[in-house]
Amino acid sequence: EKPINFDAKLEVVGCFIECNNEILLLLRQDNKSEPNTYWVPAWKVEKWESIDDAIIREIHEETWLELDNLSYFKKTYVQYPSHQIIFHIYHKELKSKPQIKINPNEHKNFIWRSYKNALNENLMQELDSCIKLFYK
Repeated sequence: EKPINFDAKLEVVGCFIECNNEILLLLRQDNKSEPNTYWVPAWKVEKWESIDDAIIREIHEETWLELDNLSYFKKTYVQYPSHQIIFHIYHKELKSKPQIKINPNEHKNFIWRSYKNALNENLMQELDSCIKLFYK
């Protein structure tokens, strides 16, 4: 539920891309906020686009995957010490692992992990809570 006094100006979309019970995690570049942490394909919704358009664009920009028919899971409210975001969680299950071509401006590597093993990785702040929420 939306917390009291929650007034986020930023909406973010992210997707758990899953194959064979593993999710795709992207390792953030050194010059990004929270460097050297794993994150899912995600980022902000531009003013001119819908959340559905934003997640398809972000997945393509970060992995070169052309995906459609994503499942919308939930809108969450994330409170950081310095700011707040509305985070829209999507999911896509694939039959086979695709070739991933990461955007080197954003990320430097990727891994596939079960959701339980993903929790042992160095994750971006609050991603563990989102994983637990989705896979509970």
